[in-house]
Amino acid sequence: MRVALGVEYDGSQYCGWQRQKHDPQTVQEQLENALSKVANHPVQVICAGRTDTGVHGVGQVVHFDTESERSDKGWIFGCNTNLPDSISVRWAQPVAADFHARFSATSRAYRYVIYNHPVRPALGIRHLTWNYRPLDVELMQQAADALVGEHDFSSFQAQGCQAKSPIRTIHHIRLSRRGRLIIMDIQANAFLQHMVRNIAGVLMAIGCGKEPLPWIQEVLAHRNRTLGGVTAPPYGLFFMRVGYPDHFNIPAPEPDVPFMPLL
Repeated sequence: MRVALGVEYDGSQYCGWQRQKHDPQTVQEQLENALSKVANHPVQVICAGRTDTGVHGVGQVVHFDTESERSDKGWIFGCNTNLPDSISVRWAQPVAADFHARFSATSRAYRYVIYNHPVRPALGIRHLTWNYRPLDVELMQQAADALVGEHDFSSFQAQGCQAKSPIRTIHHIRLSRRGRLIIMDIQANAFLQHMVRNIAGVLMAIGCGKEPLPWIQEVLAHRNRTLGGVTAPPYGLFFMRVGYPDHFNIPAPEPDVPFMPLL
C-alpha cells in the first residue's frame, strides 16, 4: 500500500530536509524514524521538494510504501507522538500506486517573508528575513515580472546544484506589503537549489535602490551565478504547497498559517 502524508515543519533547527550520513538533525530522518515505529518496519519516504538548512515547510508532501495497515488517524497521531514539536504530520491518506510525491507534482510554491524596518525584531527572527533598508515593493514587482515564464535560471542556482537542466518555468511571482512585512509568493513547475533565495536577494537589491531595475534582466541573461548578487537568508523561506493532478485528491494546506503570530 502507498500512503501520502502532508508534513509541516520548523526548519530552523534542522540541517535541511534530506537525510545525511553524519547528522541526524534532518527532517527526513526524524520523520522516517517516527514512521518506522508506527509501521513496525523500516520506512523510507520520498518528498515533493527538498528544503535547505533553516527553510520551513507548510505543505510538504511525501509518500512511502508499507504492508502495515493503519487508519489515516493512526498514521497521523502515531507519527506525531514520536515526532519533536517542530515537525507535524497534518494529514495522511492512501494513494494510487502510480502516485509519486516528486514526479507526479505539476507545480511547487514558496513564500518568502521580509521584515522591512530600520530596527531588527526579536520575535520571529527564525521565520523571516530582516532588511533595514526601505524597500519599494512596486519596483520589486516590476523586476519580478521579468522572471515569469520559461527561462534559463543558471544565474539563480547554487553553484553546487545537481539539477540536470537550469530551465524552469515560473508561473507567477506576487509581492505584497502587510504592515512591516513584505511577502513574496512564487510558483513554478520546479525550482533549482537556492533559486528562490537568490531571486529574493536580487529583488531586495533593486527594491532598496542598490541596483537599477534593468539589472535583473542582465543577471538572467548572463547565466552566471557569480553575477547574481547575494543569496538571501533561509529563515524567511517557506515551502508552501505542491500541485498535483486533481485525480490524486491531494489536500491543499492553509496558506496563512505561518504568519498568524506576525500579523
